Amino acid sequence: MAAAAAAAGRARRGARLSAVALLALLLALLALLAGRGGEGQPGSPPPPPLPLPPGLREELRQRRRDLRRLAAGGGGEATGGLGCGDLRLATGVSLLGWGFTKLHGQCYDNSGDAEIRVTAMLELGSPLEMIQLLQTPWEERFKICLSLVKLLFYLAHSPLGSIALLDFQPRQFVMVDGNLKVTDMDDASTEELSCKEDNDCTLDFPTKSFPLQCSAAGKCKGINEKKNLFNAYRYFFTYLLPHSAPPALQPFLSDILNATGDLRYGINETLKAFEKVLHLYKSGLYLQKRPLLLKDYISLKGFRTVEGEDYKCWPSYSHLGCLLSVHSAEEAAAICNSQSQCQSFIITQQRTWTGRPLASFQSSLTDLIPDANAVVYIKRSASSGKRL
Repeated sequence: MAAAAAAAGRARRGARLSAVALLALLLALLALLAGRGGEGQPGSPPPPPLPLPPGLREELRQRRRDLRRLAAGGGGEATGGLGCGDLRLATGVSLLGWGFTKLHGQCYDNSGDAEIRVTAMLELGSPLEMIQLLQTPWEERFKICLSLVKLLFYLAHSPLGSIALLDFQPRQFVMVDGNLKVTDMDDASTEELSCKEDNDCTLDFPTKSFPLQCSAAGKCKGINEKKNLFNAYRYFFTYLLPHSAPPALQPFLSDILNATGDLRYGINETLKAFEKVLHLYKSGLYLQKRPLLLKDYISLKGFRTVEGEDYKCWPSYSHLGCLLSVHSAEEAAAICNSQSQCQSFIITQQRTWTGRPLASFQSSLTDLIPDANAVVYIKRSASSGKRL
């Protein structure tokens, strides 16, 4: 412990490089850049000075001025470095950066000190942009909501007890490899509201209030879980779940929205409902019985069409054309029939996170390229009179 304390002390002293030394080092580097950092080989003339950009020349002038001010104020090694009062002498102050994401932390004993410090590391992620998310395919938006439900399920059953996210807003989440992750866990709490009777347990939101029960332990029963769930409903489910969902799945999604919006579902029931929708979607069981439409297409095995910009549909996986997730070629044929521009389609080798293939829909017959793993489906009406 003593050795650790000594090492920590040396580290702190080493970190206290005085402002004078730092500025002197900066001046030396700037001078070197300007061509005045020393002479060349013995006997050789000094290199000509490099022309300084105006911005660098001004920076050098300001640093020299700062050095003179610190020297006049006694800001040398004996003072132990910069103090708070020295900040008023700083010039050229600008914002270097900012951030708000924390996912990992570690507490440690500061070498016997009573103070406990926290070190935080940040996971690189993309902030949530709701406008951008609304333009993404439904399958990707469903994935975000599902990952949020799984997170809330964990928080409701965590080893620490039920955890509430006190500042529950989209800005408190980031996307990492397509998955939703929470940040700023300093805004989380395991404390549940204390109560003496049921009237003490009202969960208030700007547009709704929910009466809860007071448990025998004197706590408002399930308040943390329900607070998280309703926030998920009003900030995420309402915007991301229903729009452009497959028509056959919309009744199931409406049930989720109504049940979470009224807090009739807890997190356990909500997770089961999401998993049911996922099963229906991945298995293709959601597809309504309809006439077989693939018979209206000619299939050309061993060929694919030339990739290029074509008509666009919403929401497409590609901004260059119409690229949609399908369960099968039969579903792709139904989609092609529903779009007046579509004359042909191909099932690509690309897969979504659910394992479903992406189909590319095209408005005209383009040149065909040999591809042993591909099949092109062309409307019989489009191919009539054309040589294939």
